[in-house]
Amino acid sequence: MKVTGFVMLLIAAPFAEAHTGLAQNGFMSGLSHPLLGLDHLLAMLAVGLWAGRLGGKASWALPVVFIAIMSVSAIGSNMGLQGLGSLLPIENGIAVSLLLLGLFIVFAIKLPTVIGMMVVSLFAVFHGVAHGTEWPIAASPFWYVSGFILSTTLLMGVGVKTGAARAERFQLFIRVAGMLIAGTGGWMLLAN
Repeated sequence: MKVTGFVMLLIAAPFAEAHTGLAQNGFMSGLSHPLLGLDHLLAMLAVGLWAGRLGGKASWALPVVFIAIMSVSAIGSNMGLQGLGSLLPIENGIAVSLLLLGLFIVFAIKLPTVIGMMVVSLFAVFHGVAHGTEWPIAASPFWYVSGFILSTTLLMGVGVKTGAARAERFQLFIRVAGMLIAGTGGWMLLAN
């Protein structure tokens, strides 16, 4: 699977970086944030898996809306709305997003595309605020956001492609992945 190999290279890239220019401007920080945080990694894959299972317009609409809302929330959280993180239960919101997305995948929950877009928009706010509050101080907003948009897009692309697979062997894999995602969300809720 070529996409999986590319994602693995992206994960390894920060550790092999010889030149610090991209790291200083925030691109590598943004790129690695969704890949190195288990909660974000699972959420991005889960949105893609669920969107792929829904198919049709939802397969691209859910990821696009998630990325847009997450980006705006990250920028807002970092630039003047720092109190947003203290008003919203960010970690609990992320945990609930994993729990529900995992259950949507396991039980193949089909919602109208517009409702699905609203659901992932709400989840994207929590993930975006987390990105914004963990934003490196010296990072360029453009480069940091570009980095996490790229890695999020790749993760969701892998999820959509996998979720859209109709072969029976993939269906079991997708359900097990959904159970692990939901279980991680439940564990995070209990741990908070």
